[in-house]
Amino acid sequence: MEKAKSMMDKKGASGPFHVTNGQSQRGVHGHVVVAANASGSAFGCSTGSNCIDAFDGVHHLHRGGDAECNGSPAKRCRLRRRTESMRRHRPPFPWFGMDIGGTLVKLVYFEPVDITAEEEQEEVENLKSIRRYLTSNVAYGKTGVRDVHLELRNLTMCGRTGNLHFIRFPTQAMPRFIQMGRDKNFSSLHTMLCATGGGAYKLENDFRTMADLELLKLDELDCLIRGVLYIDRMGFNGHPECYYFQNPSDTQSCVKKPCTLDNPFPMLLVNIGSGVSILAVYSENNYKRVTGTSLGGGTFLGLCCLLTGCETFEEALEMASKGDSTNVDKLVKDIYGGDYERFGLQGSAVASSFGHMMSKEKRDSISKEDLARATLVTITNNIGSIARMCAVNEKIERVVFVGNFLRINTVSTKLLAYAMDFWSKGQLRALFLEHEGYFGAVGALLELLKTTEEP
Repeated sequence: MEKAKSMMDKKGASGPFHVTNGQSQRGVHGHVVVAANASGSAFGCSTGSNCIDAFDGVHHLHRGGDAECNGSPAKRCRLRRRTESMRRHRPPFPWFGMDIGGTLVKLVYFEPVDITAEEEQEEVENLKSIRRYLTSNVAYGKTGVRDVHLELRNLTMCGRTGNLHFIRFPTQAMPRFIQMGRDKNFSSLHTMLCATGGGAYKLENDFRTMADLELLKLDELDCLIRGVLYIDRMGFNGHPECYYFQNPSDTQSCVKKPCTLDNPFPMLLVNIGSGVSILAVYSENNYKRVTGTSLGGGTFLGLCCLLTGCETFEEALEMASKGDSTNVDKLVKDIYGGDYERFGLQGSAVASSFGHMMSKEKRDSISKEDLARATLVTITNNIGSIARMCAVNEKIERVVFVGNFLRINTVSTKLLAYAMDFWSKGQLRALFLEHEGYFGAVGALLELLKTTEEP
């Protein structure tokens, strides 16, 4: 089945990471694996190909770049260990996966906890510095955040035991992140940094010129699916990754319930980021992009910024949690005086989003919180409606919603659960995943390790 390939333009500026002004030692280029936003083919170590050639290339670069400075026993030992590591098809540390999205950059970092005394003694200082920086902080500058509650502990990857950390920061802060990579001399580690997202294309030259790093781009949708399946199989520190809402139509008895994606195929995967992509997934390597919509999380935040003056996603959601969308939206009962029974439309259903705003009297009586709530309901209802139609057309009963739009967004998850249940008469159940928007980054990290073990 033909995979959909599309690319979204992403933005970048400056942002959250505190960095030092140390001078970078610019020599040979490091190699970074970056996946592209639903894009076409990768270059170098492409999806489904053997990555050994890429590591061999790194090995040759390492030898060539350090040929004149390998006189000391310690340096020869480090080079030998890295060479042996690559020969075992295990990439040298650090291990990263990155998803450069339109609004957020998602980063996953594998922190090894089984480092031997010999390894620790031989570990280069900038590698120690990177590990300390990422694991000793929960915030990076003003807007970089490590989601400690999502950390996966004692995970075995590629024969090593460690913790998987989940970090996010605004895409506009990417130049600061790249500068940090230069200041910490990341290119000297000769490692591969795996990532996904349209920003991999847009910022490729910045990585090259600012940090001496070459990007190897992978496919976003491949990474997304691989990450979802892997994390669901591994579980969430002994608990299921997946959950649903029981009794979604009853606000009093609606309760979150854990579940697993046993026999997950086929499934409809709805990825809600800045925009929305909807995939029909028949196996890990067999899927198609059914459709999508430009009205996603970026639309919600953008409209809230315009309508309410808020500046962050968290602020927009906080306002929405205090608002009443029925003061803004025109409902079925506002038109019919009650339910439209012939077609099963309840009086509480939205007939016209923002329909009351044509009335000056209504405009004068609403709050910014009402506008934020109505915006959230409008975007969520639209996504739910499209997802339900896709599920019916594709004859798929399992609908899984992921993406950072759902982060700390209980209003939307419950609304999606209700919409799936009500309009399908109980035939469709909305499923959600705890790690929401990090699956693309996880899938990209797995691409780095796929030559040694298939998860």
